[in-house]
Amino acid sequence: MEEHGRGEQRRADGEPPGNQQGRAGRDDATMLPPGLPVPQDDGAASHLTGLRVPHLRLPATSGQEVDLAEASRGARVVVYCYPLTSAPGIALPPDWDIIPGARGCTPEACSFRDHYQELRALGADVFGLSTQTTSYQREMATRLSLPFAVLSDARLELTRRLRLPTFELDEAVAGQPRTLLKRLTLVLHEGAVEKVFYPVFPPDRHAEEVMAWLQQNAPPVEG
Repeated sequence: MEEHGRGEQRRADGEPPGNQQGRAGRDDATMLPPGLPVPQDDGAASHLTGLRVPHLRLPATSGQEVDLAEASRGARVVVYCYPLTSAPGIALPPDWDIIPGARGCTPEACSFRDHYQELRALGADVFGLSTQTTSYQREMATRLSLPFAVLSDARLELTRRLRLPTFELDEAVAGQPRTLLKRLTLVLHEGAVEKVFYPVFPPDRHAEEVMAWLQQNAPPVEG
């Protein structure tokens, strides 16, 4: 498995990395198993703060197309980027749990779902983003009852324009792209990247981290 800028591996409990099969929480996609490796900052997102967001119309699970540059005009937009969600009957890639930061896409989505109204009250809209196709994403969005749209960058247009951090699977999962986003979150405002969260860990508590930042950082006032 090829990773662009892969950082040092270590487990959250300090043990050597290893496959987590058979451990508690392994079969419940909404919960994180213990002992996952903690992702390290490899600098792959250090260039993002301040970048202008390109005008691209990304397909969304809502059935619409979303231009993030336009969506962030006059408002804050939280875009949480994630690698890959599984689906019923579809296995995750081999050794998924030992890739730092890979596991936890469903718990992260549930976290943003559960805190969605609070994020909206703080003046932010929310989108998920991955390189999976919209049809694949829509099953997950429906199953988890997500109140926000998930955007597809299956053609890697936004990924390449912003040079988002990625890694490669050895084999495709369910016909989906092999190039996956590393887990990161962008806060957009007025068509630019205002804040970057990278790396993100643990993903199931990340929505609370974003909320805390929003509470402490009022949107800049345009002169």
